[in-house]
Amino acid sequence: MALSQSALSELLEAFRTGDGVDMIRESVRTVLQELVEFEAAGVIGAERYERTEDRVTDRNGTRPKLLATKAGDVELRIPKLRKGSFFSSILEPRRRIDQALYAVVMEAYVHGVSTRSVDDLVAAMGADSGISKSEVSRICEGLDESVGAFRTRGLDHTPFPYVYLDATYLHVRNKPGKGGQVVSMAVVVATGIAADGTREVLGLDVGDSEDETFWRSFLLSLKQRGLAGVQLVISDQHSGLVAALQRSFQGSGHQRCRVHFARNLLAHVPKSHADMVAAVFRTIFAQPDPEAVNAAWDEVRDQLAGSFPKVGPLMDQAKAEVLAFTAFPKAHWRKIWSTNPLERVNKEIKRRSRVVGIFPNAAAVIRLVGAVLIDMHDEWIAGERRYLSEESMALLHTTMDTGEHAAIESGE
Repeated sequence: MALSQSALSELLEAFRTGDGVDMIRESVRTVLQELVEFEAAGVIGAERYERTEDRVTDRNGTRPKLLATKAGDVELRIPKLRKGSFFSSILEPRRRIDQALYAVVMEAYVHGVSTRSVDDLVAAMGADSGISKSEVSRICEGLDESVGAFRTRGLDHTPFPYVYLDATYLHVRNKPGKGGQVVSMAVVVATGIAADGTREVLGLDVGDSEDETFWRSFLLSLKQRGLAGVQLVISDQHSGLVAALQRSFQGSGHQRCRVHFARNLLAHVPKSHADMVAAVFRTIFAQPDPEAVNAAWDEVRDQLAGSFPKVGPLMDQAKAEVLAFTAFPKAHWRKIWSTNPLERVNKEIKRRSRVVGIFPNAAAVIRLVGAVLIDMHDEWIAGERRYLSEESMALLHTTMDTGEHAAIESGE
């Protein structure tokens, strides 16, 4: 697409008379306006003032549209049609995550609780004209509806043999305005591997802490939505979560994340010996079968306890839960012996949230994190490869009884 003569004239005039910022902004406006006109001509079937047999309607004036760009706010003229309607692709809504980030940032900004990073982002957006509270509310309303539907959708369409649970923390103001105290709130996420090997995001919630009451409420909501067929729950050993599991998933296996346990183990070892102990501990998970894994655990336990007495009781107490993965197909071991798959999800949440810094309220957290998870979920579902093969998932029917390997017992 070549610029029209009039557009070129406007652009040259901007270069001739404008300072640096105005020149860039006007250049952006000119190019975007030409793109709008080009799209409109395709819909109408003719350029402006052109007579053709392909024309299907006529222009009927224009309507102004203020568009925030990185070069600043630019006002475009959007053609109106006598018959039908025209909406330029330039004005198409941002991707869901971008919309959510934009809404959260602007909500923080208009409520006066922005951090320096938010101020910098608003400036980078070039939104000199600001944004009204009504516009923020409009954006948030649409996002909240889609995130709410995702968080409450049914989970009874398939069993989920494997469920991952973990939490990350974000900074949130507990009251509106600059006087509100900044607190750290827990963002809990559940993902699952379905019976056919595909992966899904199952749930999301935000709470003041990871206490038992909060975790129980979250787990109950998953079951009420239809979560069933859970054979193994993979998580860390947070006391509130463990207590909640004992009331919500009795009989399922519990895999204590081996990475989290290794960190706990190293806390009882002098730093000068940490690398050696970590290397020895990893040999347990390089064994070819469940019997060898169990034997290696006992051998490593005795070896380390001789030099570090606190390690022995720690490994004795944790053995059943850390080795729960051995009751399941070997093809699954690397995917189920830790919460690393969910750690990557949390890493993406942190990356997206870093721009905001401090969220204005808990609803803003759910809005942005929910949008991140919906896009991630959609990518998983649309992916060509399953997380675990369908053939290997069929082997779950012949696995050992998880009751011998840290089955969750009732906490009643």
